Amino acid sequence: MRTRALQRLFFSAALTGGAQEALLKLTAGQAAWERKNFRGSTVNLAGGVATAAASVVGAARLPSPLRAPALLATGVAAATGCADDFAAQPAAAKGLKGHLKALARGELTTGAVKLLGISAAAVLGAGMIARGRAGGKASFAVDTLTSGALIAGTANLINLFDLRPGRALKVCAGLAAGIAADPRNREGRALAHTAAGVALGAAPRDLNETTMLGDVGANALGALLGVALASHPRARSRAGALAAVTGLILTSEKVSFSKVIESRPALARLDAWGRT
Repeated sequence: MRTRALQRLFFSAALTGGAQEALLKLTAGQAAWERKNFRGSTVNLAGGVATAAASVVGAARLPSPLRAPALLATGVAAATGCADDFAAQPAAAKGLKGHLKALARGELTTGAVKLLGISAAAVLGAGMIARGRAGGKASFAVDTLTSGALIAGTANLINLFDLRPGRALKVCAGLAAGIAADPRNREGRALAHTAAGVALGAAPRDLNETTMLGDVGANALGALLGVALASHPRARSRAGALAAVTGLILTSEKVSFSKVIESRPALARLDAWGRT
């Protein structure tokens, strides 16, 4: 079991790092791939595309029954995140509330397409997972909707942390470690090992501000972790995870994560660790 876990971790790390280096060479100097980070430094979206690709490949290598839901969730998150990142026009709407308001006005932003696409894929994937759990029709419906919300919410939450180099990847690594440490969630552990490997492979270039995750990388990796959380056999554990994810997303609409982290020395040191 340990050997298999290490194989998943190192394979995902090597795949992510290798894909990232190849993309950096192919896209060097191409304005469509370049963005400015919080410091004004030029970073490349190759890190995000490589992270998304490795997440999808990792999902494809999973054993059944999580392979199909993980592939669906990460694949759609990667595709819609990529469309949002490489949109010809920058999104005017910002945040969950902004995209929902634009949608209510009849404006279909790339962010709204991503929101709807990830949500639909998350619910379909959650239905596949819930089918293997005991319960009647009502229980299946509740399980599908709540687990779908957990998958979509986690994909969104990781993206919300992608505001400083390495921050989202550290959150992913910590979450993956927590999932892997839970002996009750046997199926989710394989996903956690894969996600940890992807985060490890993407971290060096992200931390030295050469690349960034963007929506494509953060959403895909977050969706992978969301499926791992949704695969937990205990309904209480899934409900607790959903409450935490939902609470953080709603809080982000009012409170800046960066300000909270910077105001607490221990969190600030952890957040800055590894940066050049």
